[in-house]
Amino acid sequence: MNTSDNTDNLRLSKEALQYLVKTPNITTEKTPLIILLHGVGSNEQDLFSFANQIPDHFLIISARAPHTIGQGSYAWFQVNFSSQKRIINYEQAEESRKLIIQFIGQLKERYSFDEKQVYLIGFSQGGIMSYSVGLTRPDLVKGIAVMSGRLLEEVKPLITINENLTALKIFISHGINDNVLNIQYARDSFSYLKTMNNNLVYKEYIEGHTINNEMRFDLINWLA
Repeated sequence: MNTSDNTDNLRLSKEALQYLVKTPNITTEKTPLIILLHGVGSNEQDLFSFANQIPDHFLIISARAPHTIGQGSYAWFQVNFSSQKRIINYEQAEESRKLIIQFIGQLKERYSFDEKQVYLIGFSQGGIMSYSVGLTRPDLVKGIAVMSGRLLEEVKPLITINENLTALKIFISHGINDNVLNIQYARDSFSYLKTMNNNLVYKEYIEGHTINNEMRFDLINWLA
């Protein structure tokens, strides 16, 4: 099933989530794992498009969110945009949090990687899920990168401050001109997390709700 660049086609297997995989070009005894989590309305192809820019020793998995909202369009949870204030389906968000945790365990059975070097990288709603999983289960995750995301208030009661959370690597990036998720979400998350974590990197960019080359460069440097 592998192609010449070590990239697999979509996995339609028994795992909790469908996904794409890029196996490492450089094999090590302790292969680190990256799980990419796309935003609402997108799919597993989105963030996977820059997988080749990530260092060659990583095993890269790009997961598809479980809720279909259109052809080739998926979400980790539904959002109601009909009112002035967006209302999220938190039950679905919590279901997705648990699915991703289950998914990490299932990947251990299929692939060989260092369980102490698991990273979640998410954009927008995928960033929300990276927060939700990483902050509640820092025993499973070494680092999270949240690009243009936010921390759900409903997740905060699930967070326990311990040595795993203190050591969790956290990368937050956000555009100051983001008109989908306001920059204040990132600033508030940073202020909240810096009281309990010693491993925070925070970046702002003159950008909207997107990922540009500067953001990618900073993300890859953070992974190094």
